[in-house]
Amino acid sequence: MALGEAILVCLTERPMSGYDLAKNFDASIGFFWRASHQQIYRELGKLREKGFVERQEINQSGKPNRILHTITPNGRTALLNWSKKPSRQPAFKDDLLVKLYAIEDIDLQTLKEGLAMRMEQHQSNLSKFKRIKERYYTGRELSVNQKGKAIALDMGIEEQMSRIQWLDQALTRIDDIHSELKNARDPKL
Repeated sequence: MALGEAILVCLTERPMSGYDLAKNFDASIGFFWRASHQQIYRELGKLREKGFVERQEINQSGKPNRILHTITPNGRTALLNWSKKPSRQPAFKDDLLVKLYAIEDIDLQTLKEGLAMRMEQHQSNLSKFKRIKERYYTGRELSVNQKGKAIALDMGIEEQMSRIQWLDQALTRIDDIHSELKNARDPKL
């Protein structure tokens, strides 16, 4: 997915200022696609040049004017065309997992600390996703777009739970490996 399409997806909800878009992006699409605020503003300019987004300046007294961005019919067509392209599986790079390939030659305590920290991050994400689900998607009538977001959110919840379970098992297995290595080095223990 390109950043432009992610921005167009956000703008299908409502017209937004660049600031609102960046904030909304961080709280929704940002769970799956990362971008800095500067990247978002640069991409908005490109989308305007292509005719996919229009901007409207709103006068405000006592503060700078507000610029709202709206997806155009051409932008919706571009989004539809993009949706017809097959999605590629995302690239997966994780140096923490690479360390497991040399487990006998690395510092196991540091590895365990890294896995424990990763588990805390996934637990935090899981809590956040569950709060979002409860607040916005549970016990209410959902629009079609909201149903799609709920599906993505459920996938995120399942993924976080799976990773937490894997990390917990990995930590236990590393403890076993640590004992095995200790015994191999000093069989008298």
